[in-house]
Amino acid sequence: KESAALFLLVRVGGENTTMTRKFFVGGNWKCNGTIEDVKKIVTLLNEAEVPSEDIVDVVISPPFLFLPLVKSLLRSDFQVAAQNCWVRKGGACTGEISAEMLINVGVEWVILGHSERRRLLGESNEFVADKVAYALSRGLKVIACVGETLEQRESGSTLAVVAKQTEAIADKVSNWHSVVLAYEPVWAIGTGKVATPEQAQEVHSELRKWLQDNVGSQVASSTRIIYGGSVNGANCRELAAQPDVDGFLVGGASLKPEFIDIIKSSETKLSA
Repeated sequence: KESAALFLLVRVGGENTTMTRKFFVGGNWKCNGTIEDVKKIVTLLNEAEVPSEDIVDVVISPPFLFLPLVKSLLRSDFQVAAQNCWVRKGGACTGEISAEMLINVGVEWVILGHSERRRLLGESNEFVADKVAYALSRGLKVIACVGETLEQRESGSTLAVVAKQTEAIADKVSNWHSVVLAYEPVWAIGTGKVATPEQAQEVHSELRKWLQDNVGSQVASSTRIIYGGSVNGANCRELAAQPDVDGFLVGGASLKPEFIDIIKSSETKLSA
């Protein structure tokens, strides 16, 4: 319903534009959990009273092994994401999972380009972009991650780094309708450190300006840019209040009851 929609006044290219961007909260469980853990977390999510799907998209990303289980147990207004997928159709790629397989088991979303894969597995900007393009071509929706290291932030190159990462994706993607861009400063992931609301807003605003200048005003105003990096129940509302922060990609806190508070932070936008 229109009354439940989230209307934001965003400043793009020097002009005020009324635009609808629904809040987005993703829970990245990473390489954690057992069947017993999964059932407990899903029960917590299923019983939670949270804003409706008209207000917030909630997407849960368990390890590959648990995707079918979570998909079968999770409430219908929450969606499920894989944490990665292969860059092309399957075949002789031992250990990989293809986009086609994810579609086959009813998974709608995939996280691509997470800093842990970039750093630990050497995924380049171009490789990530190829994966984003292929996943989109198969019908998956993509949470595409960008972010700088501590060394890059301290050297003043944050904006250049995230622009280059985003540019690689933009070179391969023409339809941004199914893309959520996740800004995750590497130095804030799993460290307990978190970008200040002002730091997060600065990068999100610059990313939106980059999209405006290099992709187009419609993409810039409609693409959701979410923040990830030690988001928790204590800091989520202040971060959510920033005009260009459209939600979160949550790591460790998505395994805890406080994840419910993070989902509820979407209400901050309604009172803005």
